[in-house]
Amino acid sequence: MNHYKSITELHEKSSFEMPKHPLISLMTCKELMTYSVGEDRFTGDFYMVALKKIKSGHVLYGKTKYDHSNGSAVFMKPRQIIEVSNVQFAEKGFVMFFHEDYLSGHHLYEQIKKYGYFEYEINEALHISPSEELILWELYYKIRKEYDENPDEFSREIILSHIDSILKYSDRFYKRQFIDRSINVSGTMLKKFQKVVDNYFEKDLHLQDGLPTVNYLADKLSVSTRYLSDVLKQETGKTALEHIHIYLIKEAKNLLLSSENNVSGIAYDLGFESPSYFTRLFKKIVGLTPVQYRENVNI
Repeated sequence: MNHYKSITELHEKSSFEMPKHPLISLMTCKELMTYSVGEDRFTGDFYMVALKKIKSGHVLYGKTKYDHSNGSAVFMKPRQIIEVSNVQFAEKGFVMFFHEDYLSGHHLYEQIKKYGYFEYEINEALHISPSEELILWELYYKIRKEYDENPDEFSREIILSHIDSILKYSDRFYKRQFIDRSINVSGTMLKKFQKVVDNYFEKDLHLQDGLPTVNYLADKLSVSTRYLSDVLKQETGKTALEHIHIYLIKEAKNLLLSSENNVSGIAYDLGFESPSYFTRLFKKIVGLTPVQYRENVNI
């Protein structure tokens, strides 16, 4: 598997025309024609933002293949494994690579790390509406104009401001997608999430494997951990981990009031490895220690 330290190296291995700037590359699907990177699987020290629809071949990163039946925007972060094989694009699209060093000294260097969609699996691509696509194309053309025509000391700042806008709009469009899917898909993510957690405890997996993790629940729901937390945050205002904690405290309250077991016993019954961690978490959420809660409710 190749690792490309530079965008120029990626272009050389893939028989692309050399980029006009060593740290950023812009290509439309017409220019790419058939896309087949030097080796099928690769990583790089750069970000990718692409708007595309695939006619044949496949793209894979994370665990899943890209669904090429719809036009989508996809996002790749540095050093993420991506696999590309004999891809032919259909219809209009663009691919933009920019090296992480291109962001150095700009606020986007830190801001880009906060966009959760760079952590998503490829089957969680952003499916955009025609009006949203127009916005992304308008910003791409502005970047392309600055990239192609007489770059000067202002060009990098202008290009980064437009990339920043693409990422902000994509964040907005993802939130719209979360809402649409909650409405159109049978059962919200929260309901599905809670069902998996219930099943975990019903099967006593907590006694065998400890507390359920976000990774475990995301895997059971066939989504990435970041996507799961972002969807739940959009639906409820709380992350996946916060919902795990809420479930545990709800069960803990029931056990504190319905059994005579001591706090340590209840902690172990719930799958906690440490009673002290259980006590700290309980107090953080409830505002009382388990002992104080039991005493106050039973007064």
